[in-house]
Amino acid sequence: MPGTGIVIVGAQWGDEGKGKVVDLLAENAEAIVRFQGGNNAGHTIVRDGEEFKFHLIPSGILYPDKLCMIGNGVVLDPRILLGEIDGLKRRGVDLGNLRISANAHLIMPYHVLLDTAGEIKLGKLSIGTTRRGIGPCYADKALRLGIRVQDLLDEKILRKKIMAALEPKQQALRELLVQRRKLRKEAGEGAREGADQSVAEAPDPRLDLHSITEEFAGYGHRLEPHIADTARLCWEQLDAGKTVLFEGAQATLLDLDHGTYPFVTSSNPIAGAACVGAGIGPTDIGQVWGVAKAYATRVGAGPFPTELDDEVGRHLLERGHEYGTTTGRERRCGWMDLVALRYAVRLNRMTALTITKLDVLSGLETLRVAVRYRSREGAIFDTFPYHQSILHSAEPEYEELPGFEADITACRSEEDLPAQARAYLDYIAEFAGVPIRLVGVGPGREEVVWIGGNPGVV
Repeated sequence: MPGTGIVIVGAQWGDEGKGKVVDLLAENAEAIVRFQGGNNAGHTIVRDGEEFKFHLIPSGILYPDKLCMIGNGVVLDPRILLGEIDGLKRRGVDLGNLRISANAHLIMPYHVLLDTAGEIKLGKLSIGTTRRGIGPCYADKALRLGIRVQDLLDEKILRKKIMAALEPKQQALRELLVQRRKLRKEAGEGAREGADQSVAEAPDPRLDLHSITEEFAGYGHRLEPHIADTARLCWEQLDAGKTVLFEGAQATLLDLDHGTYPFVTSSNPIAGAACVGAGIGPTDIGQVWGVAKAYATRVGAGPFPTELDDEVGRHLLERGHEYGTTTGRERRCGWMDLVALRYAVRLNRMTALTITKLDVLSGLETLRVAVRYRSREGAIFDTFPYHQSILHSAEPEYEELPGFEADITACRSEEDLPAQARAYLDYIAEFAGVPIRLVGVGPGREEVVWIGGNPGVV
């Protein structure tokens, strides 16, 4: 009997708590696969009072008996990955079951420089990237100039590929060096008496062919025990009747094709991308779990119809500790947007929803949910508008529901929740057209409510 593939995706603009959901469902799975994105994502898991933050390693790594894989659709900064590996080892976490796709692409030092330079150049029009080199890396992948994990294992090939990738970037990188020199001059560096001009004008080692090759060959030696054909490993698990979780980063509304372009990520975080990013077929996916907060947040620029710039917004920010795992930036906060959520449900064809951070709403007298948009010209939109000009100026129209005062962090069953909280969840499920299976009532792993009981094997 074939196994079950379960895809877990964000249903909003990211930061919904997917890591915790993956960690919970991984208990009854045999393998966990991260299928896209890079270290511009961050998952936080609290287990037994101890906090773990992941950027590249799948959230299931805390189970020593689970196979954890980084799929070919991920772009990988080996320095960041090795930092995660070393940090987890120091905390006693077993990394023996970590596997990295040989076909995953590598974020190179020049990608980070180009990402930063691009954002600075855009100024007020910047997209708000994390400046981790994600976009330039995916661009090189599409241009067939990418460096892959398997290239780390052959230094001659590695050197040739780095040389080929660097060549078309020389003009852009020269401009960057000119900017750096100009900034140094304005700051007075190199102009002081006795200053070492040769050092000031020395080539940036991050742009030097020999330095990069030597550095990345060293990463290859350390990562070699983990490098594998992860697609084949997925097939073996599924063909043996096992359950495999496919973990997405970011979220639906940040999807490169279907999100709020251009204020999106550089990959496809939707469920369909699990096939490409992990190397499986569409019929290998049996379930799709979407994760949404009980309210909405967004990091960086871009449209956010339900954003709040008032006391309620501050309540959500502070009570929800809404600061980015990767960047530390304050997240923009607002009411639950059901128009956008229903769009995400259909786009991913979700079979279940998880609502996280319901406890953050405790103490609010009235809860609001956006059920439609009104354009600047007064047109009503019951569905997510495809035209960006409409979305940028859209005003949400709300339905109001009664709030609740009780602290719900100790609730462990649906019956424990206040009637108002249950009514809020029911409204979301009915509007979105998909059942809610799991509710987060606190940051801890055990602070959850299973709707209909814990399903065990999902």
